[in-house]
Amino acid sequence: MTALATDPATTPSATQPPRHLRRRRTLALVPTLALGIGALYCLLPVFWVLAAATKSRSELFSTFTLAPSTSLWQNIADLSAYEHGAFWRWTANTALYAGVGGLASAFVSGLSGYTLAKFRFPGRAAIFNTLLAGVLVPGIILALPQYLLLAKLGLANTYLSVLLPSILSPYGVYLARVYAAASISDTLIEAARTDGASEWTILTRIALPIMRPGLVTVFLFQFVAIWNNFLLPFIMLTDDNKFPLTVGLYTMLNRGNTLPSLYTLTITGALLSILPLIALFLTLQRYWRLDLISGAVKN
Repeated sequence: MTALATDPATTPSATQPPRHLRRRRTLALVPTLALGIGALYCLLPVFWVLAAATKSRSELFSTFTLAPSTSLWQNIADLSAYEHGAFWRWTANTALYAGVGGLASAFVSGLSGYTLAKFRFPGRAAIFNTLLAGVLVPGIILALPQYLLLAKLGLANTYLSVLLPSILSPYGVYLARVYAAASISDTLIEAARTDGASEWTILTRIALPIMRPGLVTVFLFQFVAIWNNFLLPFIMLTDDNKFPLTVGLYTMLNRGNTLPSLYTLTITGALLSILPLIALFLTLQRYWRLDLISGAVKN
């Protein structure tokens, strides 16, 4: 018997995927390409700030490239010397507003979310629906009423005028409520009550530790929102010693009309202002990773 000769040009390769699979792989590249373009669009201003912060004033206005220069440390030194260290005072104020406000908001959101998820009381649905409506209200609409209310209480131009409006976050309460309902079982709570644990003990020893990944998310969202908040402190504060970074850098930018050298310092300050946020994200992401691992092994 003789083997039939086959034409290699007409025989499909054993390693070549079928045509429909190749078409599917090609179509799968479209969303990946779109996401890559979107990421480049979002990151391009960051790359420009990073490059511009390394340039001197003459280089900043004479060239428009992403190539870095060698003046970063001099710009940081000039920024530190601006008005006797005003930038670092604004940074400390921002850390105070964002840190205290974020922690207080996470605790209030956790307490409120746990209560709405695990207790039955009259008006619970109305309260939750009101919170959902509050999520849809832009913060810019509430800034002026908050100023008028705090001014009546004599708290305008104080640290509390920025801290107090930041404590209650409707979205944080909503997120904590959803997380508490999904992660804390009623059986666990009833077992703790049977053992004689008080409601406060159940909250602090059982509920809040279980809700930690969700509360970290609430803290991170609120921290970033307060760190980047401009309108509320701009309305509330008149003393530049209490300014956060957003308002302080805005005043520097306005003075740049008469002192062009401040443009370089403002860009350098903008670069330094995002570094704590990056560090915070990298530090707290382990809580989400641990939550995913623990969720994968639950029965």
